[in-house]
This record gives sequence, C-alpha cells and structure tokens, in this order.
Amino acid sequence: MKRIPLLALIGLAITTAYFLAAIFAPLIAPYPMGATPGGSWQPASAQFWLGTDSIGRDLLSRLIWGGRITIAIATVATLLSFTTGAILGFTAAVVGGWVDQALSRFVDLIMSIPSLIFALVVLSVMPVTVVTLILVMGLLDSTRVFRLARAVAADIVVMDYVEAARLRGEGRIWIIFREVLPNSLSPLVAEMGMRFIFQVLLLSTLSFLGLGVQPPLTDWGGIVKENKDGIVYGVPAALYPAIAIATLAISVNLVADWVLNRTTSLKGGRNG
Repeated sequence: MKRIPLLALIGLAITTAYFLAAIFAPLIAPYPMGATPGGSWQPASAQFWLGTDSIGRDLLSRLIWGGRITIAIATVATLLSFTTGAILGFTAAVVGGWVDQALSRFVDLIMSIPSLIFALVVLSVMPVTVVTLILVMGLLDSTRVFRLARAVAADIVVMDYVEAARLRGEGRIWIIFREVLPNSLSPLVAEMGMRFIFQVLLLSTLSFLGLGVQPPLTDWGGIVKENKDGIVYGVPAALYPAIAIATLAISVNLVADWVLNRTTSLKGGRNG
C-alpha cells in the first residue's frame, strides 16, 4: 500500500466505497427503495441525512439503491463490451484478410452513428428492461473496444514471438489468448476504466431521458430526473446523484491511470 501514489489511493478508496455500498445496499440503506417516510423535499435532518425527494422518499436511501443499480448495469455492460470487442478485435488482427475488412467496415458503420442516438432509436422500439439496457450499451460500446484491441493486436502479431508460435504450429485461438491478450492488457485495463465511466454516463443519460432504468427501480440519472424541478426552488436533491457520478468517474480514472503506469513499468522491467 505504501507504494501506491496518494491520488491513486484516494481513487481506490472512493471506488471501493461505492462498490461496497452497492453490494451491501440492503443492509446499509435506511429505508427500502420505494418507501415514502417523509414529506416532499424536506431539508436534511437527523432522520433524513440528505433530505427527501419530490414525493417524500429518503434521498440517502435512493442514492444507495440507485448506485447499486447504476454500478451493476455499468459493470456488466463493460464486461460484455470488452469480451465482445476484444475477441473480435484480436480475431480481425490475427486472421486478417476479408475477415478483418468485414469486421472493420461493420464497426465503422456502427460508429458513424452517435451512440446515444443509436441507443435511443433501439430502446424506443424495444421493451426497456435491465437485460435490454445491458445488451444495447455493451454491444454499442464494444465497437470502441474493437478498434483499440485491433490496433494493439496489429502491432503484436508482427512480433518475432508470434511468428515463432505460428512456426511451432500453434493455432489462432492459442495465439490470441496466449500471445496477443497478455501483451495487450496494459492499454486494455486503462481503457476499461474509461469505458465503465462511459457506461455510467450513458445509462444516466438514458434514464434522464426516460428510456433507461424504469420505475419502480431507479438509478442516479433517474434520481436527477425525478428532482430536477427542485433546482428552481433551491432544493439540492438533484445535485447529490450528479456529485456521485462525478466522484465515481474521477476515482475510477485515478485508479485506471495508476494501473496503466504500474503495468507498463512492470513490463519495462521484465523486458530490461
């Protein structure tokens, strides 16, 4: 722990706190997700630490429950995007030829449409469920991962140790998972942090527009939508989830930057 820089340590502590709060939400949330124990937009007090929302629900409880759903959906969508994008990107670089061209041009086509617009169009004609959100967000974001994975793998497949593996008769799957993947982890780990935050922001935006997490469930973007009118009257209820999103984004990026620097230095030491 002493070797971790201060900023990375702060980011790690905040990120861990958010994830622990999401995991143990049923134990630490003062009230159930839909409970209305107070009046509309009550100020902070000993009973309601952050006050209440537009219909009298405890804001602290809503933030904890909303964080649980936000982090869960963003995490699963990020894993889906990296699994899909990395495998297809590595495959395109290793196989090459028409496979590379077909996958690359298809990804270019998808990326030519803004992700938010694409997601809104898809979700407007499909039932908006948690599974649908994860699939749409994960598959859309996998195009970015594909481009990164393909670019990194394209530099790796021309290395001598990959050529030696081919001469030994190793198959493409072996080369992808034993040669390309281990040497691609450093940029992919850093990108994973950015992609996770992008998923949080995309989910919050969709919920704010009414096509994200649907009631009775909620997420941070939905909490902002529910309480946005209070800003006019000086009620800060909509600001708390916005602050939560911002602090999570900053903390995850601090951790991702440290991991990137750490893995890069380790790789340099081994090569030396």
